[in-house]
Amino acid sequence: MNPLIVDNVKKTYKIKVGAAAGTTVEAVRGVSFEVKPGEVFGLLGPNGAGKTSLISIMTTLEKPTDGDVRVFGESVLKNPGFTKRNIGVVAQEVVASGFFDLEEILTYHSGYYGIKNNQKRINELLNRLNLTPHKHKMMRQLSGGMKRRMMIAKAMVHSPKVLLLDEPTAGVDVELRNDLWKFIRELQSEGVSIVLTTHYLQEAEALCDRVGIINKGELKFCGQTKDIIKSLTQKRVEVTMNNGLEPVKFMVGQDQQLGDILKSHHIEMRDIVDIKTAEGSLEEAFIKVLQV
Repeated sequence: MNPLIVDNVKKTYKIKVGAAAGTTVEAVRGVSFEVKPGEVFGLLGPNGAGKTSLISIMTTLEKPTDGDVRVFGESVLKNPGFTKRNIGVVAQEVVASGFFDLEEILTYHSGYYGIKNNQKRINELLNRLNLTPHKHKMMRQLSGGMKRRMMIAKAMVHSPKVLLLDEPTAGVDVELRNDLWKFIRELQSEGVSIVLTTHYLQEAEALCDRVGIINKGELKFCGQTKDIIKSLTQKRVEVTMNNGLEPVKFMVGQDQQLGDILKSHHIEMRDIVDIKTAEGSLEEAFIKVLQV
């Protein structure tokens, strides 16, 4: 059973104020996809594409106008409590937690899920996210990156098998980003299914097994990350010749063989000093999808 199924979800809103009051906005237009066990699924799209509405529906914060979301077979509409127990959410906005220190926050948060004596799990998360030296600090005393780690610890304190990460590395430095990438891969190896939203497409390319690209409320593409790159981008080839001139640069199809490429450009191997090739990127493919 796939841990997360989004089934023909639609969401419309009515604008209540301003010149457009009474106008209906279709934020999500019949979106369907599944997240497989232990995979990282990237939900990508520009601002206003409908990602936030979808995440709000997945996490029971909003009700769909039509369609449903199922977590391990249970409807988020009919059994929201089951959804909350089996899903973890790291919101884009960092939420402060008053005057409690990190260890106390995780203890209280465990109680929200009816988990008593959860110290072993709390210690594990503090260690894995390098928060143990700061466990007696309050949230307001942490750096932005540390707060981001703490948000992940809160989301994972009840050991959910589905994790939603909304822009988890927004505004963090390179070192912390690499640490979070490592932790995401560790969670994946433990069988956790992860839905990742990010505007940093290099992150999606590095982490996501599959991606869904949404624009104007519609799912424009859903499939293997490597497949969309292969089908929608070209390779860059740069050939340095022994004639002292500038390197020859051209774009070619992903399936074209190097020998055929050189032959078509009438380039002999004996005349070559160096060859550099670069694959296309998810960012290039993403832009092409949005242009369709």
